[in-house]
Amino acid sequence: MNLDDLTKKFSSSTENQRKAIFSTLFIAGNKLQTLFDNHIPEVSLKQFMLLSIVRQSKEQLTFTQLGNLLGCSRQNIKKLADVLMKKGFITIQQSPHDTRAMCICPTEKVNDFYINDFSQYQEELKYLFEVYTDKEIETLFILLTKLYTGIENLEKKAAILQHDNGFGKYGRKYNQ
Repeated sequence: MNLDDLTKKFSSSTENQRKAIFSTLFIAGNKLQTLFDNHIPEVSLKQFMLLSIVRQSKEQLTFTQLGNLLGCSRQNIKKLADVLMKKGFITIQQSPHDTRAMCICPTEKVNDFYINDFSQYQEELKYLFEVYTDKEIETLFILLTKLYTGIENLEKKAAILQHDNGFGKYGRKYNQ
């Protein structure tokens, strides 16, 4: 079985197309992560995404805020941050707004990485999108943005179901 076979198999109905889109999100994510991780040895794709958000933010973000943005837990952000700190890309500081929270601050090494090392890989990223017209990229951007709304809807429904079934946030049964 190849990609064309799967495309034909799942193009017959809206329900099958939903299944194919859901699967494609994971498969494409895995392929991109593998390509990135093999091509840019200094940081993993997840570390890169964390650095990108920290670098673009106008204010210091806490582990929790970063986890919400990247769709993972505060603990996962902490693990990524520990590795990046050891590599000299960031420092970890107490939040100026909440003494219980920790923030990630980029070092000069982050800017050096983006200016000197990543610029060549950014050029190569164009290959990913060269198969699209400008209009298709605009449409894809709109649809992916709308996907976030769908994810938020799913999160709300899941929270309601967990609550209705007596489960807490992490799937633990409430004491009864």
